[in-house]
Amino acid sequence: MPENTSPAELYRHGLRLLLAKDIPGWVGLWAEHGVMEFPFAPPGRPRRLEGRAAVADYMRDYPEHIDLHDFPDLRIHETTDQGTLVVEMRGVGRVVAIDAPFDMTYIAVVTVENGRFTSYRDYWNPLAAEQPGLDFTGSSTR
Repeated sequence: MPENTSPAELYRHGLRLLLAKDIPGWVGLWAEHGVMEFPFAPPGRPRRLEGRAAVADYMRDYPEHIDLHDFPDLRIHETTDQGTLVVEMRGVGRVVAIDAPFDMTYIAVVTVENGRFTSYRDYWNPLAAEQPGLDFTGSSTR
């Protein structure tokens, strides 16, 4: 994406890549030293990923766990900081390992600099991960 891509356009493009299961393309939207955080991560799960390589490693097998179909209810809120967005959305699809519905609500605070994600705080609901047979990524624990 060009450096002058707006943060909202970059975010929407990233969602299209996730739906296409193009994880390398999605990771390519990250700055080399970008940071992804999960403030509500339960014990034993990562709370912070530092750098594009760590994000790539974390996301590499995502499509094998969650088959995303859509991001309904997408609301992107621009802030007074032109590089920062607050995003509300749902991710829906299916959990591959147990062939069960996947429906997760997210709020994310995302910062973009020079056309790349530099910070992504993902406030997902850890209580939703308490479904039998799931861990927070949607992978089977059976």
